[in-house]
Amino acid sequence: MTYITIPAKDGGNFKAYIAMPDTTPAPAVIVIQEIFGINNVMREKCDWLATQGYIAICPDLFWRIEPGIELTDQTDAEWARAFELFQAFDVDKGIEDLRAAKHTMRGHADCTGKVGCLGYCLGGKLAYLMAARSKIDTSIGYYGVGIQDLLDEATNIEKPLLLHIAEKDEYTDAQAQEKIKSILSGNNHVTIYSYPGMDHAFSRPGGVHYDKAAATLADERSLNFLKDNL
Repeated sequence: MTYITIPAKDGGNFKAYIAMPDTTPAPAVIVIQEIFGINNVMREKCDWLATQGYIAICPDLFWRIEPGIELTDQTDAEWARAFELFQAFDVDKGIEDLRAAKHTMRGHADCTGKVGCLGYCLGGKLAYLMAARSKIDTSIGYYGVGIQDLLDEATNIEKPLLLHIAEKDEYTDAQAQEKIKSILSGNNHVTIYSYPGMDHAFSRPGGVHYDKAAATLADERSLNFLKDNL
Protein backbone atom coordinates (compact mmCIF):
# COMPACT_ATOMS: atom_id res chain seq x y z
CA MET A 1 0.00 0.00 0.00
CA THR A 2 1.23 3.46 -0.89
CA TYR A 3 0.53 6.64 1.05
CA ILE A 4 1.41 10.29 0.51
CA THR A 5 1.71 13.05 3.11
CA ILE A 6 -0.41 16.19 2.82
CA PRO A 7 0.46 19.38 4.73
CA ALA A 8 -2.47 20.81 6.68
CA LYS A 9 -3.28 24.51 6.42
CA ASP A 10 -2.97 25.08 10.16
CA GLY A 11 0.20 23.06 10.64
CA GLY A 12 1.00 19.38 10.89
CA ASN A 13 0.27 16.89 8.16
CA PHE A 14 -1.85 13.86 7.43
CA LYS A 15 -1.61 10.79 5.24
CA ALA A 16 -3.65 9.73 2.24
CA TYR A 17 -3.78 6.38 0.49
CA ILE A 18 -2.96 6.79 -3.20
CA ALA A 19 -3.61 4.57 -6.21
CA MET A 20 -2.04 5.40 -9.57
CA PRO A 21 -3.37 4.65 -13.05
CA ASP A 22 -1.27 2.96 -15.71
CA THR A 23 -1.01 6.16 -17.75
CA THR A 24 -0.16 9.66 -16.58
CA PRO A 25 -0.66 12.58 -16.54
CA ALA A 26 -4.21 11.94 -15.33
CA PRO A 27 -6.97 13.76 -13.45
CA ALA A 28 -7.19 13.17 -9.71
CA VAL A 29 -10.17 12.07 -7.62
CA ILE A 30 -10.26 12.53 -3.85
CA VAL A 31 -12.18 9.62 -2.32
CA ILE A 32 -13.84 10.88 0.86
CA GLN A 33 -14.14 8.30 3.62
CA GLU A 34 -17.13 6.96 5.49
CA ILE A 35 -17.14 6.96 9.30
CA PHE A 36 -14.84 3.92 9.33
CA GLY A 37 -11.62 5.68 8.29
CA ILE A 38 -9.34 4.59 5.45
CA ASN A 39 -10.31 0.95 5.50
CA ASN A 40 -10.15 -1.75 2.87
CA VAL A 41 -13.41 -0.58 1.28
CA MET A 42 -12.03 2.92 0.72
CA ARG A 43 -8.72 1.60 -0.60
CA GLU A 44 -10.59 -0.62 -3.05
CA LYS A 45 -12.61 2.39 -4.24
CA CYS A 46 -9.32 4.15 -4.96
CA ASP A 47 -7.90 1.11 -6.72
CA TRP A 48 -11.05 0.88 -8.86
CA LEU A 49 -10.80 4.53 -9.90
CA ALA A 50 -7.14 4.01 -10.79
CA THR A 51 -8.17 1.24 -13.22
CA GLN A 52 -10.45 3.81 -14.82
CA GLY A 53 -7.59 6.19 -15.48
CA TYR A 54 -7.61 8.44 -12.41
CA ILE A 55 -5.11 9.20 -9.68
CA ALA A 56 -7.17 8.38 -6.60
CA ILE A 57 -6.39 9.40 -3.03
CA CYS A 58 -8.24 8.84 0.23
CA PRO A 59 -7.14 11.30 2.95
CA ASP A 60 -7.22 10.38 6.64
CA LEU A 61 -9.84 12.88 7.81
CA PHE A 62 -9.86 11.57 11.38
CA TRP A 63 -6.18 12.37 11.90
CA ARG A 64 -7.00 15.26 14.23
CA ILE A 65 -8.84 12.82 16.52
CA GLU A 66 -6.75 9.68 16.06
CA PRO A 67 -4.51 9.04 13.03
CA GLY A 68 -4.77 5.76 11.17
CA ILE A 69 -8.31 4.76 12.11
CA GLU A 70 -9.37 1.67 10.18
CA LEU A 71 -12.68 0.05 11.12
CA THR A 72 -15.19 -2.28 9.46
CA ASP A 73 -18.98 -2.46 9.68
CA GLN A 74 -18.88 -6.03 10.96
CA THR A 75 -18.97 -5.65 14.77
CA ASP A 76 -21.00 -3.64 17.28
CA ALA A 77 -17.82 -2.35 18.89
CA GLU A 78 -16.57 -0.95 15.59
CA TRP A 79 -19.92 0.69 14.89
CA ALA A 80 -19.85 2.30 18.34
CA ARG A 81 -16.33 3.63 17.75
CA ALA A 82 -17.29 4.87 14.28
CA PHE A 83 -20.21 6.88 15.68
CA GLU A 84 -17.94 8.31 18.39
CA LEU A 85 -15.59 9.52 15.66
CA PHE A 86 -18.50 10.91 13.66
CA GLN A 87 -19.69 12.92 16.67
CA ALA A 88 -16.19 14.22 17.40
CA PHE A 89 -15.42 15.12 13.79
CA ASP A 90 -15.10 18.83 12.97
CA VAL A 91 -16.75 19.28 9.56
CA ASP A 92 -15.17 22.66 8.91
CA LYS A 93 -11.69 21.31 9.63
CA GLY A 94 -12.50 18.33 7.41
CA ILE A 95 -13.28 20.64 4.51
CA GLU A 96 -10.08 22.54 5.24
CA ASP A 97 -8.14 19.28 4.99
CA LEU A 98 -9.92 18.29 1.78
CA ARG A 99 -9.04 21.65 0.29
CA ALA A 100 -5.42 20.98 1.27
CA ALA A 101 -5.63 17.61 -0.48
CA LYS A 102 -7.06 19.31 -3.56
CA HIS A 103 -4.21 21.83 -3.56
CA THR A 104 -1.64 19.05 -3.22
CA MET A 105 -3.11 17.07 -6.11
CA ARG A 106 -3.39 20.09 -8.41
CA GLY A 107 0.38 20.41 -8.09
CA HIS A 108 1.15 16.69 -8.28
CA ALA A 109 3.71 15.90 -10.98
CA ASP A 110 1.50 13.21 -12.52
CA CYS A 111 -1.79 15.14 -12.38
CA THR A 112 -3.31 17.12 -15.24
CA GLY A 113 -4.38 19.76 -12.72
CA LYS A 114 -8.00 18.63 -12.81
CA VAL A 115 -9.29 17.41 -9.42
CA GLY A 116 -12.66 16.01 -8.40
CA CYS A 117 -14.00 14.30 -5.29
CA LEU A 118 -16.25 11.34 -4.59
CA GLY A 119 -17.56 10.52 -1.14
CA TYR A 120 -19.74 8.07 0.75
CA CYS A 121 -22.00 8.65 3.80
CA LEU A 122 -20.09 11.28 5.80
CA GLY A 123 -18.00 11.63 2.65
CA GLY A 124 -21.14 12.26 0.61
CA LYS A 125 -21.96 15.21 2.84
CA LEU A 126 -18.40 16.50 2.52
CA ALA A 127 -18.53 16.12 -1.27
CA TYR A 128 -21.58 18.38 -1.27
CA LEU A 129 -19.75 20.91 0.90
CA MET A 130 -16.69 20.77 -1.35
CA ALA A 131 -18.94 21.73 -4.25
CA ALA A 132 -20.26 24.65 -2.20
CA ARG A 133 -17.05 25.79 -0.51
CA SER A 134 -14.21 25.12 -2.92
CA LYS A 135 -13.29 25.46 -6.56
CA ILE A 136 -13.00 21.68 -7.04
CA ASP A 137 -13.77 20.69 -10.63
CA THR A 138 -16.52 18.19 -9.86
CA SER A 139 -18.06 16.44 -6.86
CA ILE A 140 -20.00 13.20 -6.37
CA GLY A 141 -21.80 12.16 -3.20
CA TYR A 142 -23.28 8.78 -2.36
CA TYR A 143 -26.09 8.90 0.26
CA GLY A 144 -24.67 11.92 2.05
CA VAL A 145 -25.94 12.49 5.59
CA GLY A 146 -27.27 15.85 6.76
CA ILE A 147 -27.28 17.66 3.41
CA GLN A 148 -30.84 18.84 4.08
CA ASP A 149 -29.48 21.03 6.89
CA LEU A 150 -26.85 22.66 4.67
CA LEU A 151 -28.95 23.77 1.73
CA ASP A 152 -28.40 27.45 2.48
CA GLU A 153 -24.98 26.89 0.86
CA ALA A 154 -26.44 25.55 -2.39
CA THR A 155 -26.31 28.94 -4.11
CA ASN A 156 -22.50 28.74 -3.96
CA ILE A 157 -22.37 25.63 -6.18
CA GLU A 158 -20.87 26.63 -9.52
CA LYS A 159 -19.24 23.36 -10.61
CA PRO A 160 -20.86 20.00 -11.46
CA LEU A 161 -22.25 18.05 -8.49
CA LEU A 162 -23.81 14.58 -8.66
CA LEU A 163 -25.79 13.14 -5.74
CA HIS A 164 -26.90 9.52 -5.39
CA ILE A 165 -29.88 9.27 -3.02
CA ALA A 166 -31.15 6.02 -1.48
CA GLU A 167 -34.93 6.37 -1.23
CA LYS A 168 -35.15 4.16 1.88
CA ASP A 169 -32.11 5.72 3.56
CA GLU A 170 -32.43 5.16 7.31
CA TYR A 171 -30.45 8.35 7.98
CA THR A 172 -32.21 10.62 5.45
CA ASP A 173 -35.99 10.32 5.52
CA ALA A 174 -38.42 11.06 2.68
CA GLN A 175 -39.06 14.60 3.89
CA ALA A 176 -35.35 15.39 3.95
CA GLN A 177 -34.89 13.87 0.50
CA GLU A 178 -37.73 15.95 -0.91
CA LYS A 179 -36.21 19.11 0.56
CA ILE A 180 -32.86 18.30 -1.05
CA LYS A 181 -34.42 17.61 -4.44
CA SER A 182 -36.69 20.64 -4.31
CA ILE A 183 -33.99 23.16 -3.50
CA LEU A 184 -31.21 21.71 -5.64
CA SER A 185 -33.40 21.14 -8.69
CA GLY A 186 -33.10 24.82 -9.54
CA ASN A 187 -29.32 24.63 -9.89
CA ASN A 188 -28.21 23.61 -13.37
CA HIS A 189 -24.89 22.36 -11.98
CA VAL A 190 -26.57 19.67 -9.88
CA THR A 191 -27.61 16.18 -11.03
CA ILE A 192 -29.55 13.89 -8.70
CA TYR A 193 -30.24 10.18 -9.11
CA SER A 194 -32.65 8.45 -6.76
CA TYR A 195 -32.63 4.70 -6.08
CA PRO A 196 -36.03 3.19 -5.17
CA GLY A 197 -35.98 0.59 -2.42
CA MET A 198 -32.33 1.20 -1.58
CA ASP A 199 -31.14 1.86 1.96
CA HIS A 200 -28.05 3.72 3.18
CA ALA A 201 -24.69 2.32 2.02
CA PHE A 202 -26.12 0.29 -0.85
CA SER A 203 -22.74 0.71 -2.54
CA ARG A 204 -20.61 -0.67 0.32
CA PRO A 205 -19.46 -4.22 -0.56
CA GLY A 206 -20.08 -6.62 2.30
CA GLY A 207 -22.51 -4.25 4.01
CA VAL A 208 -25.96 -5.36 5.10
CA HIS A 209 -27.63 -3.07 2.53
CA TYR A 210 -25.25 -3.70 -0.35
CA ASP A 211 -27.07 -4.10 -3.66
CA LYS A 212 -24.85 -5.07 -6.58
CA ALA A 213 -27.22 -3.88 -9.31
CA ALA A 214 -27.81 -0.46 -7.76
CA ALA A 215 -24.14 -0.07 -6.88
CA THR A 216 -23.09 -0.92 -10.43
CA LEU A 217 -25.59 1.55 -11.88
CA ALA A 218 -24.47 4.32 -9.54
CA ASP A 219 -20.81 3.64 -10.32
CA GLU A 220 -21.47 3.73 -14.07
CA ARG A 221 -23.19 7.08 -13.67
CA SER A 222 -20.30 8.35 -11.54
CA LEU A 223 -17.71 7.29 -14.11
CA ASN A 224 -19.64 9.02 -16.89
CA PHE A 225 -19.89 12.14 -14.75
CA LEU A 226 -16.17 12.14 -14.05
CA LYS A 227 -15.40 11.59 -17.72
CA ASP A 228 -17.60 14.53 -18.71
CA ASN A 229 -16.20 16.91 -16.09
CA LEU A 230 -12.55 15.95 -15.56
